[in-house]
Amino acid sequence: MALTSPQTDRALGAILASAAGDALGAPYEFGPAVLPPTAITAHAGGGWELGEWTDDTAMALPILRALADGRSLDNEATLDRLVAQWIGWSATAKDVGIQIRAVLRDAQQPTAAAARAAAAQLHQRRGRSGGNGSLMRTGPVALGYLERGRAGDAAWAARAISDLTHFDVDAGDACVIWTLAIRRAILTGGLDLERAIASLPEERQQRWRELAGEAELRMPWELTANNGWVVGAFQAAWSAIVHGATLAEVLELAVRSGKDTDTVAAIAGSLAGAVYGASALPAALTRHLHGWAGEGATGDRRTLIELATLAIRGVDSCGWPMAARMPLLNEPLLVPHPADPGVWLGDLGALDVAPASVTAVVSLCRVGREQARVEAVNHIEVRLIDQPGKNPHLDLVLTDAADAVAMLRSEGHEVLLHCAESRSRTAAVAALYAVRHHGADAEDALASLRASMPRYNPQQFLVDAVRRLASEGAR
Repeated sequence: MALTSPQTDRALGAILASAAGDALGAPYEFGPAVLPPTAITAHAGGGWELGEWTDDTAMALPILRALADGRSLDNEATLDRLVAQWIGWSATAKDVGIQIRAVLRDAQQPTAAAARAAAAQLHQRRGRSGGNGSLMRTGPVALGYLERGRAGDAAWAARAISDLTHFDVDAGDACVIWTLAIRRAILTGGLDLERAIASLPEERQQRWRELAGEAELRMPWELTANNGWVVGAFQAAWSAIVHGATLAEVLELAVRSGKDTDTVAAIAGSLAGAVYGASALPAALTRHLHGWAGEGATGDRRTLIELATLAIRGVDSCGWPMAARMPLLNEPLLVPHPADPGVWLGDLGALDVAPASVTAVVSLCRVGREQARVEAVNHIEVRLIDQPGKNPHLDLVLTDAADAVAMLRSEGHEVLLHCAESRSRTAAVAALYAVRHHGADAEDALASLRASMPRYNPQQFLVDAVRRLASEGAR
């Protein structure tokens, strides 16, 4: 199905926000609740590098990769492939949940049938198997079932993938609820847990309504259920979503829950990301993302975007996101920012001609896989669409892009800020950068850019946004 621009943004958000929550929560795992006003910060710790995702995202990525490859999650061969990849991953993974490690170890063959048998045997031995390890990875499932009338198929796939390692019905129920809520959020932008709960067998619906209702009345750290249990993780994630005012705040509240912080934040991020969209995620939370990405590969933020895009629509007419290079629309153009000579303003072709002193790039348009010539961690790609009404979080995106330039400059980088033609988006972000970080008046900033940028011609909605943001900042 052809998704609208906001729907695409929300589908990407389900993947990116989950990984961002996972990485944000990793250093806090096994610790106590982190109460306000103590800040939650992205950092290395607990054996994890800055921005490194854990088993939550690592187990989700083979599901996403299967969809990107055009495979159906309804197919037993696809489920076999997932199990085989998880077994291969678990052999060298930094961290594997106790229950999942036992199931993957005990599976007699790298097949779905063997994994289900091992999961059932573990449940029989222990009398329970309701860990949160299948809910943490269910986020990508919805991306395979966005067509009209496929909610039932999505529910079936969510439970089938949960059953590969979790025999307990609670784990399957939670995955069904979360997957259907993600699917609806991507399609409509709305948050509707009740509709998802109503898809369960009637005798189990009221219990989940009561669990959700309890979570709505308490902050994540006030909930008493162990969040290593699927029910406790479900409640903590739902509480974070209900009480968070922004996507970043949802992730922070999830991490504040303590104990299994990375998993709760990954779960919360998958649904909250589907509501808010990828454009609501600050670059500071996605810039350093990296980790195991399936098939023995490592990946980063770009990997997540590529796989999610392939899963929902495939490559576009220009071959993006897999094209080595995106086509140039003009001869390369490169000029210094009038307020800061350490920032260069350009078009897509400027990537080819920028001086060697440029060590960081902020891209406001699509870039080919081989076009950026700086380290991935210093290449920040911003989803800013040069059409009115197409940006769900315009003010946030503009502000974050301008602040990303300032962040890179504070680290000592010389920065290239560019869009496709150096007409509109570059001008708007460059103006806001001058306003926010060099104390410029909005009209003076726009006038100086008009004088220095040969193709200066920003869309009026972007000019209006710069003026509005400058005015709000002056209050």
